[in-house]
Amino acid sequence: MFISQAFAQTTAEASSSGSLTSMILQLVLIFAIFYFLLIRPQQKRIKEHEAKVNALRRGDEIITGGGVIAKVVDIDDNNDELKVEIAPAVVVRIARSTVREVLTEEVKAANNNKKNQNKK
Repeated sequence: MFISQAFAQTTAEASSSGSLTSMILQLVLIFAIFYFLLIRPQQKRIKEHEAKVNALRRGDEIITGGGVIAKVVDIDDNNDELKVEIAPAVVVRIARSTVREVLTEEVKAANNNKKNQNKK
């Protein structure tokens, strides 16, 4: 008696198509943010690393994936291998892909500065 009857609304179908487009737009926006903040910078770092590894030459110092600091003695481009000296008169062969970092003079200077600051 005190409750009035409720009638079904027919606009539910129209609002669902609007929410679908907004949901797709949100997903595209999220993917764009991920691409520009995560994927693109990572691809840039990978390209820079590959360029450094491909530019290796004799006498360069490297850090391998296992953390071994070595000096490049010979480069075998056919097999993508490097011969590196890990200690005086100890030469080993490693795969080029295991090079983690190429030590430049700037990196060496930064490491020496950190060591000197830690001693003080």
